[in-house]
Amino acid sequence: MMVSETEYMITQDAASRVQVLSEALPYIQQFSGRTIVVKYGGAAMKDSSLKDKVICDIVFLSCVGIRPIVVHGGGPEINSWLGKLGIEAQFKNGLRVTDAPTMDVVEMVLVGRVNKEIVTLISKAGGSAVGMCGKDGNLIRARPQGEEGIGFVGEVCSVDTKILETLVNNGYIPVVSSVAADETGQPYNINADTVAGEIAAAIGAEKLILLTDTRGILKDYKDASTLIPRVDIQEARELITTGVVSGGMIPKVNCCVRSLAQGVRAAHIVDGRIPHALLLEIFTDIGIGTMLVGSQFTI
Repeated sequence: MMVSETEYMITQDAASRVQVLSEALPYIQQFSGRTIVVKYGGAAMKDSSLKDKVICDIVFLSCVGIRPIVVHGGGPEINSWLGKLGIEAQFKNGLRVTDAPTMDVVEMVLVGRVNKEIVTLISKAGGSAVGMCGKDGNLIRARPQGEEGIGFVGEVCSVDTKILETLVNNGYIPVVSSVAADETGQPYNINADTVAGEIAAAIGAEKLILLTDTRGILKDYKDASTLIPRVDIQEARELITTGVVSGGMIPKVNCCVRSLAQGVRAAHIVDGRIPHALLLEIFTDIGIGTMLVGSQFTI
């Protein structure tokens, strides 16, 4: 019996889907029951099409027995609301200058708007999410970052994972915004990459995944084909020393290195502009970004 071109293409498409599922199965089995911390930010938060795909990926992880924790930023929306309120956005050495009025806006936007939007999208996609910030359940204790002239920019002093463990053990997806308070109750704006890395370390995550606007670590930042698919801690530090990793990629790589040094098995820097980047990185043999591992691990 002759097979039409259309039927052949449908058959080939079905075969490709089966191949993808077959390739994913060992990874699903390996990571089922494990915790993966995803830092959600960049273009994947601004593009509605990409946003839907990221949310679907997160719900998929939960449905196959993986326990995702989402940590998010929201810089562009903060800038938008500062503009609406007539407050000038200022930066110093790459850090948002956060005076008291700016801190109010940061908290309103991250905790009150962005966080609840992500929770709503996860719920609409069939997942069960709970939104929170570092203040909730004493999850994160903050302290001043220390640099002069930046206001209420903080860093993580400690992490208490009890509330996260309660949620993931009961099938919920925690969605964490990067606002926390010190012992006096003063709120601080903390870099979301840092929060994700510290939570991953404290909860003993299998993976930390940073969704970014770059392919990963590149030998030549102008050439995406020079992607370095895998490095260990020592190699990552050498890439910073030699200038291969520079600019805004330095804090991301340092965040990954710090989490690995505290026991996270693997950290990934992934291009969130690629549809379904999370699933492609976790469930395929070659991945799409850069995986960083501790020297003692073979993954």
